[in-house]
Amino acid sequence: MSEQRFGEWIAVRRHGAHVAELVLDRPKAMNAVSSELARRLAEATSALAADDSVRVVVLTSTHERAFCVGADLKERNSFTDADLSRQRPHARAAYTGVLELPMPTVAAVHGFALGGGFELALSCDVIVADATAVVGLPEVSVGVIPGGGGTQLLPRRVGAARAAELIFSARRVEAAEAAELGLVDQLVGEGQDRAEALALATRIAANSPVGLRAAKRALRLGHGLDLRAGLEVEDAAWRSVAFSGDRAEGVAAFNEKRKPDWPGC
Repeated sequence: MSEQRFGEWIAVRRHGAHVAELVLDRPKAMNAVSSELARRLAEATSALAADDSVRVVVLTSTHERAFCVGADLKERNSFTDADLSRQRPHARAAYTGVLELPMPTVAAVHGFALGGGFELALSCDVIVADATAVVGLPEVSVGVIPGGGGTQLLPRRVGAARAAELIFSARRVEAAEAAELGLVDQLVGEGQDRAEALALATRIAANSPVGLRAAKRALRLGHGLDLRAGLEVEDAAWRSVAFSGDRAEGVAAFNEKRKPDWPGC
């Protein structure tokens, strides 16, 4: 397993040829999103987006009791209004960097995933959480609103009314209820979130990289459109893969009863 660092608090670890682990590694602050962490996270996601060998990204934390507790409020307490305005583009770049990764993404959540921390998880395609997970968007309790995509991503998961209740109440949701409400997708035993997320990523990465990226594009672009428009999005994505080398290899491997050797084009 190789590792590349992006500053002190972000790492990218490679598991085999096609799975990348994007690691939040600021344990002394429970991965609170400071200006520096945001900048480095944006850098890491930019590098991953440009790497055609990566088929799946898994977002993880090194802290034993937290995935990420959201914005660094100690840093924010020292900000002037001008400082906060200057930081905003860096914060947005971090969250959108995760959201706009072109390959499938899996978040491995344990402990606290609050505010911006939960928004990072919501920016992923699938959330695997262990029994210790506590999630929520408590921003209104400190005088702001979810600003890392939460007001848009949460209702897309659980519906407008449920999202409103969760955001307006600022309440924290423990693992079992989070799974029941659809705030997380897969609930696993305590301490198993990272292993299960990496195992899922390995299964996903066995599939066509061209197909995976096109399927993600269709899912993301088609969401919220009326059915006719959504089917046009799907057709465009289908056309982008139908005449690809991956499609030819996939059909040949199926007929020859062997594992495909994806050309990735």
